[in-house]
Amino acid sequence: MCHLRNPEYSKIVADSLMYFDRERYQMGDFVVMPNHVHLLAVFPSADLMEKQFDSWLHFTATQINRRTGERGHFWQQEPFDHLVGSVEQYEYLREYICDNPSKANLGEGEFYYRRLPESR
Repeated sequence: MCHLRNPEYSKIVADSLMYFDRERYQMGDFVVMPNHVHLLAVFPSADLMEKQFDSWLHFTATQINRRTGERGHFWQQEPFDHLVGSVEQYEYLREYICDNPSKANLGEGEFYYRRLPESR
């Protein structure tokens, strides 16, 4: 089931991603798709990144499962993460995130997109 197609649930994820922005990490672009999320963020260390991922996954799953009345796993167990190695790769990933909803033929309200302001 694609719960994140529901704007209420995708906003839970988006708000969670932004909650500790500029405290624990620097959030970049992200898109909350109906069944997954793509994001760019800067973390002080790999350990802190992993802890934050676990926190996002646990918090958002708990909140959404409460609203849907479901139990059990909400997210895929092993998130895919990697380090961005160049400016070119960063720009490619920004465009990938931006284009992901249209490539999936999603309409307005079926995803949540946030682009980092250029002046940051």
